[in-house]
Amino acid sequence: MFWFLLAFIFVFFILPSLRIIGPTEVGLVVKRFGLRKLSKDNPIAFSKEAGYQADLLMPGWRWKFWVVYKVEKFPWVQVPAGEIGVVIAQVGQPLPIGAKSAVYKKEFGDFSDLRGFVAQGGQKGVQRPVLSPGTLAPIHPVGFLVITRSKVYGLPVAPELKQKGNKGILTPEAFGLAAEQLELVRIEPRTTPKTGDLVDTVGIVTTYEGDPLPSGDIASRLGGFADIEQIEGKAAADDDASLIETIMGSKNSLHNNYQDFQAFLDNGGKIGLQHDPLLYGAYTLNPFLTSVEITPMLVVEQGEVAVVKSYVGLATEDTSGEEFKFGMLVRPGHRGIWREPLRTGKYPINPHCYQAELVPTAILTLNWAEATSKAHDLDSQLEQIIAKSREGFVFKIDLQVQIHVADTKAPKVISMVGTMMNLVNEVLQAAVGNHFRDKLQSMPAIRFIETRQQVQEEAFAHVNKHLDQYQVETKGVYIQDVVLPVDLVKVLTEREIANQEIETFKKQKEAQDQRVMT
Repeated sequence: MFWFLLAFIFVFFILPSLRIIGPTEVGLVVKRFGLRKLSKDNPIAFSKEAGYQADLLMPGWRWKFWVVYKVEKFPWVQVPAGEIGVVIAQVGQPLPIGAKSAVYKKEFGDFSDLRGFVAQGGQKGVQRPVLSPGTLAPIHPVGFLVITRSKVYGLPVAPELKQKGNKGILTPEAFGLAAEQLELVRIEPRTTPKTGDLVDTVGIVTTYEGDPLPSGDIASRLGGFADIEQIEGKAAADDDASLIETIMGSKNSLHNNYQDFQAFLDNGGKIGLQHDPLLYGAYTLNPFLTSVEITPMLVVEQGEVAVVKSYVGLATEDTSGEEFKFGMLVRPGHRGIWREPLRTGKYPINPHCYQAELVPTAILTLNWAEATSKAHDLDSQLEQIIAKSREGFVFKIDLQVQIHVADTKAPKVISMVGTMMNLVNEVLQAAVGNHFRDKLQSMPAIRFIETRQQVQEEAFAHVNKHLDQYQVETKGVYIQDVVLPVDLVKVLTEREIANQEIETFKKQKEAQDQRVMT
């Protein structure tokens, strides 16, 4: 009888209570009944209440009395290479009003210590750090949900999440995330769709958590522009290089390139567009808190400068002087057109904060013809000059103009005309076209043909005087070709034939007279 009772106890009580937890599994313990109840906002029992227990069963042989406890097996959280894991806490204190993510403390580690997380004041909701590629951790499946590209780990407790699951399986889309948002953000050279050329890039960051931007600002820069004010107070009035170097320098080291989002907020990071972009690399960024726009890096080649129009910085302080009436030029770090251009180099600037206008400083050749320059497209809208002579003959003139913009004067030129394209199409085209039309209309067609060199010299003087008002040098004006009217060609041809006939007649008469005399 004793052995029978012992066998009965072993078969029906001890053996069913044994649990084998695999090497990469955890056992979630569910207490079937208990004297104490859970609080309304807490799905996990920390003091032996009925329900999901805070302590997990680790790998190995474990025993839990089956009458009182049920054990469910869950895999360890594993983040594959090239992916991230976004953590959402289902336990802890509620988020403050207006907060979108939970405060992170170093004591939380990789969120594998549920009791420590709750004891240290962990909050429910999206956690600011993400799990890095290669992470393998025994994370509580009820305490935390972990979203990866291929799988969502954990057991959701919110009814709306349970409804979104397909046969109990959640996907990133259930949380409003696309699968590609759960990959590392890579900043690397990319090919352009049109030409296939490889171009340098930067990552423009927008954050969705933090205090609002100060009134009038469009982007957040840690510490604002206080460092620029300090440099201006110490540096010489004409030392703009140090200001440019400071602005181009990044403060991303303070928060590990937005990867430590808690440090970003602790250092005064604001919500919205960020001033400092990401450079080449792969980054573990929280898709709930950041987004990255890949945009080309500013590259200034040899023979050109970049005039910067700044939309962020200190208040505008004009340095152009009273004589300059075409806008204001400012020192780097202020809003407005910088008086100092950027020279040859690569600059990781945010195009939403700084607009760069490239200005060629080599001699620029512009063609008023069907052919355009291969070095640039500034003359793509220029066409042959069509003008009428006094008699009404229509001429088509191919013209070439060479101009030069000094690098030190480029900011003033852009302040006056806006862009180099405007300089060519609105300033230069009008000056050149009107001059030739007026000149031809005031003179006979034959005279234009006979005095072509003089007309060219007068055109140079006119264009040089006109562009000098815009601080642009004129290096040459050249009439390349003139397409003569058909009617005029006919008249000239007939005239030339008549002249040749007269000469021929004279020669014949001279020969006849010579024969008579001899």
